[in-house]
Amino acid sequence: MVNQVSASRIPVPRTTSVASEFRPGLDHGERRSTCPNHVGPRITSHLPSGLPPSLPNATIWCSMTPANPQLSAASRPRVGIPWRTSHEETNQITNKLQYYSAAVTAAEGEPVPLSLQLSPNEFAAKIKDLDAFVLPGAPADVNPALYRTTRHPKTHEADANREKTDFAILEHAFISGKPVLAICYGCQSLNVCLGGTLYQDIASELRTSIEHSKEGLPADAADPIHAARIDLGGEIARLAAISGFAKRDGGFNVQINTSHHQSIRDLGHGLRVAAVAPDGVIEAVEHEPHKRWVVGVQWHPERMKGDALADALFRALVQATHAAVAHC
Repeated sequence: MVNQVSASRIPVPRTTSVASEFRPGLDHGERRSTCPNHVGPRITSHLPSGLPPSLPNATIWCSMTPANPQLSAASRPRVGIPWRTSHEETNQITNKLQYYSAAVTAAEGEPVPLSLQLSPNEFAAKIKDLDAFVLPGAPADVNPALYRTTRHPKTHEADANREKTDFAILEHAFISGKPVLAICYGCQSLNVCLGGTLYQDIASELRTSIEHSKEGLPADAADPIHAARIDLGGEIARLAAISGFAKRDGGFNVQINTSHHQSIRDLGHGLRVAAVAPDGVIEAVEHEPHKRWVVGVQWHPERMKGDALADALFRALVQATHAAVAHC
């Protein structure tokens, strides 16, 4: 029997931005996010070395032109994928990163690795011609100072370069209307960037009987699998329907893999819950009111080769770059 999380533990949207009061690249005690503030005026960013300057008119969320005007129907959209961690980039460890590249390639996109060590000019030049982004998982955890929370004993070390790179990518993507698929750590990074918070350790904070983490398992162990419920009315529900899943009791029941010890607690601005596990853990979010294709999933679709929904997520990301207008 699965232990159910009480209703008081299920996240609700926040009304004020937490991340907007931090700036990436400073000491964690004084960080401010460059992510767009969806309820306030445009943020003027003072980005550190390694990030591009903020783009003007951050309040103009939708563009009436393609994200990349020179993208032809026959070309493969270029999908930026940042390295998972600074350590993996320095040591050229690609065994996990290659899954994301393979999934983008299978979806007829062109994966483009993004360094976490670029100068501002290099970074700006690199991302301006990209058409979409995948924010991958990582063994690091988002620094809890970014959402004004004290560090939990089981929270992993943060990677400041990965954090500031994710936040800069998201700012650029929101302003330019480029689609984003945020996976596992990337989903958590998206939520924090938009002012949300996280459960820092599901097992100790929620005490669920579902094993969401692979901690304690052999390094080569297969990902655990558990059920998830996809709510109607969003992009993931649309993908579930076209992937052949039957609608039951107002939603879609699916099986997903899992490898995370943290999850979304309070929703960031503009996000809606798209899927939950039987214990109430949020498994997917989407940006609403669907002004842009921004989807976050807590599972690892890149490691579910042959799964209809996993494949559909990457295809939808790539296809979203072909839209003549942003989702306004």
